[in-house]
Amino acid sequence: MKVLALDTATENCSAALWMDGIVWQRELEAERGHAELILGMIDELLRESAIRLVDLDAIAFGRGPGSFTGVRLAASVTQGLAFGAGVPVVPISDLQAVAQRGAAQHILVCNDARMQEVYWACFELGPEGLMLPAGIERVSKPSDVHLPEDWAAQSSIGVGRGFAAYTSLRETLADQLTNIDATLLPRAREIALLAVANVRAGRVLPPEEAVPVYIRDDVARPKAP
Repeated sequence: MKVLALDTATENCSAALWMDGIVWQRELEAERGHAELILGMIDELLRESAIRLVDLDAIAFGRGPGSFTGVRLAASVTQGLAFGAGVPVVPISDLQAVAQRGAAQHILVCNDARMQEVYWACFELGPEGLMLPAGIERVSKPSDVHLPEDWAAQSSIGVGRGFAAYTSLRETLADQLTNIDATLLPRAREIALLAVANVRAGRVLPPEEAVPVYIRDDVARPKAP
């Protein structure tokens, strides 16, 4: 199986090519210029692996939540490539991709959503080693983030740059989390891994359904007085 994955939802721009269990990848943290970076990364991966777009089984992308511009970019690049190659697409949650980078049975992901808010969701380790949703994805003030009630007696960790952006988040959840890794961002490697399971199960979409998921739609929210 061959799956190309890409992500531009955060400052971490990345692409990965999964080929029968072997992964090639490119990534770079940058404040801007993701459009040029992601196309160059994809070209490099295809050239080095001698794979054509038409040889792919699917193209996966980080569908958000994340930067509005970044999430739109990933969706549009995926649509264009998939239409041209005639291959299906697989949208993957950027929060789930961060959870997949963690190493625990229960993981709370908090990504910085700006505007004094975080994108967050909880995930549990599934039977195939993949992190599965344990609730819905949300955007809220850091003070509103909480763990599921049935996690109270279980070991849980927190991951994501939201913990670095908001000290209050660390303080509020410190006694409920056994560890916090505030360095992690989503990347294409985990998106590819999660997408492979979807492709195997037949959970793929036509190119026109490569659409972003924002969670928060009020892009230009006015500042409070």
